[in-house]
Amino acid sequence: MKQFFTFLAAVLLTATTVAQVGINIETPDASAALDIVSTTGGLLVPRMTAAQRDAINPAATGLMIYQTDSTVGFYYYNGSSWSEVGAIEKTYTINTFYAELGGYVIEINTDGTHGLVAAMQDQGTSKWYEANDLLSNAANHDVNGAKFKDWRLPTKRELNLMYVQRTNIGATGFHWSSTEYDNSRAWMQDFGNGDPTSLSRLYPYLVRAVRAF
Repeated sequence: MKQFFTFLAAVLLTATTVAQVGINIETPDASAALDIVSTTGGLLVPRMTAAQRDAINPAATGLMIYQTDSTVGFYYYNGSSWSEVGAIEKTYTINTFYAELGGYVIEINTDGTHGLVAAMQDQGTSKWYEANDLLSNAANHDVNGAKFKDWRLPTKRELNLMYVQRTNIGATGFHWSSTEYDNSRAWMQDFGNGDPTSLSRLYPYLVRAVRAF
């Protein structure tokens, strides 16, 4: 009989703690999945270097660590990159190269915190259908661009922004956009004269990547 009550108590405890867990408190706060009470100690999260942090792949959105080197502090994964907790969001200037963004800023929002970056070199030549294979290959980027995996083909409008800055990003020739014209053709642009043209997706042309930040 004693074993039965011990088993029953264990079952009830498990059922109680599935939704909420309390440490040093019998009744956890209803809004907390984990409620810790202490006046002598704190919560210690994993401590690691920036390289060890970056080796976590994949990282869950909201994951938090304490970085012990470089810029020391608490960091969380925001879904696409690691951000320092409490850090002031950096602002950027349009038509400027930023190594930490992987390239040249060709478009920006009103407060300068987000925008569009163009890679500083072509990723190669391919048919329209095969362009993404080139964009996602780090070997086709310079040392700054290779750090990112979210490169994509620019839209027709974005490709024209790249054309305007073609001298600063070192782009010449005919480049594909991601914008389709019909079932067999897509828009490309001649960086020599700026003319946009719709051509068969089976023709090989240059691809130059962009990414949002």
